[in-house]
Amino acid sequence: MGDENSIFKQLLIIYNLYSKFQLAKKYLYYFFTASNGKGHGIHSPFVFDFVTNVLNDKKKYDCYDRIEELRHQLKRNNSIIDVEDFGAGSSVIKSNKRVVKDIANSSLKPKKFAQLLFRMVQYYQPKNVLELGASFGITTAYLANGNVDVQVYTLEGAAQIAAIAQNNFIQLGINNITLIQGDFAKTLPYLFSTLDKIDFVFVDGNHRKEPTLQYFLQFLAHSHNNTILIFDDIHWSKEMEGAWSAIQQHTAVKLTIDLFFIGIVIIQNEMKAKQHFTIAY
Repeated sequence: MGDENSIFKQLLIIYNLYSKFQLAKKYLYYFFTASNGKGHGIHSPFVFDFVTNVLNDKKKYDCYDRIEELRHQLKRNNSIIDVEDFGAGSSVIKSNKRVVKDIANSSLKPKKFAQLLFRMVQYYQPKNVLELGASFGITTAYLANGNVDVQVYTLEGAAQIAAIAQNNFIQLGINNITLIQGDFAKTLPYLFSTLDKIDFVFVDGNHRKEPTLQYFLQFLAHSHNNTILIFDDIHWSKEMEGAWSAIQQHTAVKLTIDLFFIGIVIIQNEMKAKQHFTIAY
C-alpha cells in the first residue's frame, strides 16, 4: 500500500507539472496574439468602452485593502476542514481533508481578476448578481462591494467552505450577500424560481464541459438584452476550452471577450454579426 501511495503521489506531481506546462504554452500563445489592451483598433463600441473605462481603470478603491487583508489571513490559516467536491475538483488538492491555506492558495481568484469583477459591477450597475462557486467569499466580497444596493446571490457546494465564507462576510461587514449552500443541481433551479431575469453572472464552480454548458443554457433562459455572463478558467483544460468554444458559437451569443483566465459573454440581441475579441490583460 505504501508503494502504491508513493507511485500515486509521483504520478500526481507529473500530471500537475504537465498541466502547468500545457497552460503556460497556451498563455504564451494568448500573450503574443491578443490585442494590446489599450483599445486601439477595437471596432466595437461596447468593447472599446469596456477596455477604456473598466479594464484599464487603475484607481485603488476603498474596499481593496480590506478584502486583500482577509485573503492574506486565509492564506495563513492552518485549519483543516472536510470538503465535499461536487465539481471537477482541484488539480492541486485531492484529499477531502484539506487545509484552509492550501485551498486559499490554489483556488481563490487572483486580486487582478477579482477587482476587475468589482469594477464591472460598479460600472454596469446590474440589478442582481449571481455567483456559482463562492469558495471563501473573496470574489463574492468584491462583487458585493461593486454595488451595495443590489443583492449578490452566491452558491457554494461544500458546507464548511460556505461557513467560512459566511463568517468572512460578517467580518467585512457586508450585508447584501445571500449564500446558498448545496449541490448546484438543486440550488440553482431553486434560485431561478425566485429570480425571473438575471443581470450579471460569474461562474467559478464545476470546471467540466457538460455542466458548464448546462449552466450556460439555464442562464440564457433567464437572460435579457444586457445580461453579462463570465466564465472562469476557460483555458484550464480541453473540456473547458470546448465549453468556451460551444458558448461562443451559440446563436444567442453575439459578443465575447477572452482574457485568458476568464471569458466574458455579452447577450446583445440587436447585434447582427458575431464579434469575438481576445485582449491582453
